[in-house]
Amino acid sequence: MLTLKQIRDDKEAAVRRLAKKGVDAASAIEKIIALDDRRKAIQVELDTTLAAQNKAAKEIGALMGQGRREEAEERKHFVADLKEKSSRLQAESNDVQQELQATLVTLPNFPAEIVPEGKTAEDNLVVKLVESYTQLPENPLPHWELARKYDIIDFDLGVKLTGAGFPVYKGKGARLQRALINYFLDCNTRAGYLEVEPPIMVNEASGFGTGQLPDKEGQMYHATVDNFYMIPTAEVPVTNIYRDVILDEKDFPVKMTAYTPCFRREAGSYGKDVRGLNRLHQFDKVEIVQLSLPEVSYDALDGMVAHVEGIVRSLGLPYRILRLCGGDMSFTSALTYDFEVYSEAQKRWLEVSSVSNFESFQANRLKLRYRDGEKKIHLAHTLNGSSLALPRIVAALLENFQTPSGIRIPEVLIPYTGFDIIK
Repeated sequence: MLTLKQIRDDKEAAVRRLAKKGVDAASAIEKIIALDDRRKAIQVELDTTLAAQNKAAKEIGALMGQGRREEAEERKHFVADLKEKSSRLQAESNDVQQELQATLVTLPNFPAEIVPEGKTAEDNLVVKLVESYTQLPENPLPHWELARKYDIIDFDLGVKLTGAGFPVYKGKGARLQRALINYFLDCNTRAGYLEVEPPIMVNEASGFGTGQLPDKEGQMYHATVDNFYMIPTAEVPVTNIYRDVILDEKDFPVKMTAYTPCFRREAGSYGKDVRGLNRLHQFDKVEIVQLSLPEVSYDALDGMVAHVEGIVRSLGLPYRILRLCGGDMSFTSALTYDFEVYSEAQKRWLEVSSVSNFESFQANRLKLRYRDGEKKIHLAHTLNGSSLALPRIVAALLENFQTPSGIRIPEVLIPYTGFDIIK
């Protein structure tokens, strides 16, 4: 959530920056400033009323002590009127504060200065391309056909058990999933990330803290009886570990990693882009999260991008890194880099990771703060990235490493799978 200071410091600049994300925020910002002005005016009047009320209450005691009962009774009526006024002002202040908060949360994060202009994925900027294409058999098969041929992923059984978008991994397919999860976690912990195993359901406060609520409730599975949400990513519970926490400057950086299943309704998805593993309602993902001091958060982002790139490169897949344009960024992000791997059989790029800096946007919602050397309190910066999401990695591995005799396993995964080919 943007702070009032960010908006009030230069409201014209705020409107321009949000326009880069395709948001016309002029009327909302005017409303926010007007509500904040009204809130301040009410508070001044309330403080004055409470001060008068306290003064009059003290006068009553003095008058009673002097035997001036009639004057004391008059002051009692005066105090009663002040109490009624202060109650009314407090109620009005609460209403204004709620409306102010409700308007603030509708505004997305400011994009960083280096975010490209643009409205759709077509406008994203390719910042790196690494080609390492493999020689494939004639007429290579897409992964959903390979999964059926080698009996390693059963999409029809998933439909029977739950519905479309819930595949069942079998045999070496299940072993490959487990191998990738363990490999990714090992890469992350070797890089200094603390492994945590969080819940896969969160409460509403956690969803609000990282910005999924109220923006993305339509994409989340909701257990209505208990008002819990199935997590769309481990970012939500892991970042919320530090909700309402004040850290010391020396505690940074905080680096965490987690494996979780993830759940997304993906309402409105259809066509070739959702075939097979391309888009699922339940999938596995390993996440990295960092909490950073503001002045070094973009250095932390660069380090996270380099870390994810090292993992992708180790798998031997062709990949590219994109800097997302304003119109293709998430609600909460200030700067995002996407990683895509190339699918030889489908002849298309598949997104496997997003690495983002949220600056103080999530921290303001989370009330995640730190105390500097002078004991002053500031908002921290939060970052996260997929390291990595499994479905499209699996799709690319199956398609790019298919041979006439089976599907080769990348060398780095063999110690984890226990086999070097799927036959």
